[in-house]
Amino acid sequence: MGIGLLPDFLLQNYEVHEWKHACAILLQDFPEEWDDMVAVLAEFRFHRSWITVGGGRKSKVSEAIDSSLYSRGWAEKQFATEIVIDGSHTETPTHQIDCFKNRIALEIEWNNKDPFFDRDLNNFRLLFELRAVSVGVIITRCDNLQEIFHKIGRGKSYGASTTHMGKLLPRLAGGGGGGCPILVFGISQSLYVED
Repeated sequence: MGIGLLPDFLLQNYEVHEWKHACAILLQDFPEEWDDMVAVLAEFRFHRSWITVGGGRKSKVSEAIDSSLYSRGWAEKQFATEIVIDGSHTETPTHQIDCFKNRIALEIEWNNKDPFFDRDLNNFRLLFELRAVSVGVIITRCDNLQEIFHKIGRGKSYGASTTHMGKLLPRLAGGGGGGCPILVFGISQSLYVED
C-alpha cells in the first residue's frame, strides 16, 4: 500500500517517498491531518514571480504552504524539553517545527542549506522518541526544478548545496530520522506556473 494511499494527483505531481508506514499511520490514526495535507498539496502551485524575487526570511513557496496549513489549525511549534539527572535539570529545547498539529510535524525546505535536513531529521527522531511526534513530513523540491531555475536566470540561487530531494534521500536511507515514520514530498515541474 504505502504511498499508493495518496490521491493520484499527488502521485503524479510530487515525488513521494515514505519510511516506516507513514502513509498508513497518517490515514488511519490522523485522518484530519492527512486530509489537511492532501488538500493543501492538491491546491498548491508555485509561480515564476515567487522565484525571480530575491531572498528574505521566508520564501513565497514556504509562505503559501504554511498559511494554508495555519488556516486549518496547524501552527509553528517548539517543544520545551529537559533532561533531569539526580534532580539536576538541563534544558534541551528542540528546533521549532514549521507546521505542527496533533503529533504531526511538517517541515518545508524549499531553498535552505542542505544541513537543514539533518536538523529536521534529528528533530523528528528526538520528538518521536519522546512520544511528542508520530509522523514527520518534509516538503522540498525535486532535483529537476533546477532546469526551470536556470532557464529564468536563478540557477545560482538554487545551488547544489541547497535543500532538494537529492540531498534528502541519502540522509533518510542512512537512518537520519531514526525510528520516526517519515513522508516526503518533492515539488515537481508540473506545479510551476508562468506569471
